[in-house]
Amino acid sequence: MNMDISDGKKTIIVVEDEQDAAEMFAEMMRVNGFHVLKATGSKLAMRMIDDCIPAAVILDIMMPDISGLEVLRHIQQKPVLAGIPVIVVSAKSLPVDIKTGLEAGAAIYLTKPVNYLDLKRAVDKVLGA
Repeated sequence: MNMDISDGKKTIIVVEDEQDAAEMFAEMMRVNGFHVLKATGSKLAMRMIDDCIPAAVILDIMMPDISGLEVLRHIQQKPVLAGIPVIVVSAKSLPVDIKTGLEAGAAIYLTKPVNYLDLKRAVDKVLGA
């Protein structure tokens, strides 16, 4: 039930509070043919995810309003959303942080800085491309 825009592109939501990073991730996804929506806060991200049911979510953990982990839990708790793959991209790089992210439901956990190929591979992997 992924929202496909009229041109057939799958939607990816980028949840990142740092504008430069959000735009960089969004551009990486646009280059690969995705329609991209950006959210700079977790509350907005949860509303966007509920409204459009994206193909995937790229999620930062350290957000200004509530933790990205709450966004992960929000997705996991709703049956209609639970199948959405979430790629965490975070500066939190300790093994315990990665373990927490994966246990909360992240499909893949990448640590910043993230290069284009690593992010592309992660998205391709979670979408079965």
